[in-house]
Amino acid sequence: MSPQTPSPRRALVIDDEKALATLVAGYLERDGFEVHLAHDGPAGLTAARSVDPDVVVLDLGLPGLDGVEVCRRLRTFSDCYVVMLTARSEEVDTLIGLSVGADDYMTKPFSPRELQARIAALLRRPRHAPQGIEPPRDALRIGSLSIDLPAREVLLEGEPVPLTRTEFDVLAALALSPQLVFSRRVLIEAVWGENWVGDEHLVDVHVLHVRQKLGDTADAQRYIRTVRGVGYRIGTGG
Repeated sequence: MSPQTPSPRRALVIDDEKALATLVAGYLERDGFEVHLAHDGPAGLTAARSVDPDVVVLDLGLPGLDGVEVCRRLRTFSDCYVVMLTARSEEVDTLIGLSVGADDYMTKPFSPRELQARIAALLRRPRHAPQGIEPPRDALRIGSLSIDLPAREVLLEGEPVPLTRTEFDVLAALALSPQLVFSRRVLIEAVWGENWVGDEHLVDVHVLHVRQKLGDTADAQRYIRTVRGVGYRIGTGG
C-alpha cells in the first residue's frame, strides 16, 4: 500500500474586496493550501465552522459583522491562526484587532508575497522548547501560576486562563528561560522563528494581553516584568 497523502492545510480568506481575496487565494493555493473564500462577516463565520481552517486571513472592515467581531466569535470555537488586514494604519486598529485574538496584522496595500511569508512563519512556529532547553515533564509553576506545556494549559490559582496560541507561546518562552531577559527580537525568534518579518512591536501587544489576563498591572508585574531598555523576563509570582 502506498503511504497516505497528507491532507492540505486549509486557509479561509474573508474579505469583501473580491479581487483582492481571489488574488490572495491564488498565492496561497500555489503554496499548497486548500483555500476557501467568504465576503462578509456572517458568511466568514459560517465558513470557519464548516472548513475548520488552519489559518484565516481576515479583513477588519467587513459588511454584516466587522473583522473584530468575527475574530471575537471565531475565538469561541477555533484556535486557528488569524492574520488581520486593515485599510488604516492607526495603532488603535491594530490594538483592537490583536486584543480579540488575531496573531498578526498587515496594513493595506500589502505585498501578497509578504503575506505568504507571514503565514508560513506562523505555521512553522516551534511547538517545543528552545534549542538547548530540556522541556519539563511537570507543569511550570510561578507562584500561583501553572503552565502545562504538553497540554497547552495555563491555570491561575487553579482557574484556567483563556490564552490564544500566540499568547501561550509568548508566556511559555519566557517561563522556560527564567534567567533570561528577552529583547523583542529574541522573543520573536523564540516564538515566531528567526525568519519572521514584520513590526517587532507586535510583541508588546501580545505581552500586554497576557499580562491583562494574568491580572498584572504596570505597578504590580508579578508574572511578566519589564526590564527597562532591554525587554521582558518572567516574574516570580510574588
